Amino acid sequence: MSTNQVPTRVAPNAPAPATERQPVWKHGIAAAVVASVTTTVLAAVASAAGISFADSTGASIPIAGFAQLTLVFSLVGVGIAAVMARKARRPRRTFVRTAVALTALSVVPDLTFGFDAGSAATLITLHTVAAAIVVPTLAGRLAPTR
Repeated sequence: MSTNQVPTRVAPNAPAPATERQPVWKHGIAAAVVASVTTTVLAAVASAAGISFADSTGASIPIAGFAQLTLVFSLVGVGIAAVMARKARRPRRTFVRTAVALTALSVVPDLTFGFDAGSAATLITLHTVAAAIVVPTLAGRLAPTR
């Protein structure tokens, strides 16, 4: 039995193996869409159950607003993750800390815009659900260190 190892060489222009990881942004866009659909469905269910999503002025958040805002801010997170993948010394750790801080900040309007308790609690839950979908997906694509 031979213990010699034969080195292999891959040509620089050879196609990547099927198991190669795709860039952060591709998975991020998919996670953003999933988070957007999920929060919209949950907001619709909450609205049907009697949650008004009306602030102190009586203006209510339209159901489509959940899809739009979740998608936009999730894509901002994708951009942050992509930058950290290239620039941060510890991309995963830096991204997770940043995302947790931004998620915490995202609930400030829910607590300060005059929503009733049920609406505020539901909005905070929806922010947490979106973050629970997007952040682990992005963090899993980032290297622990560069």
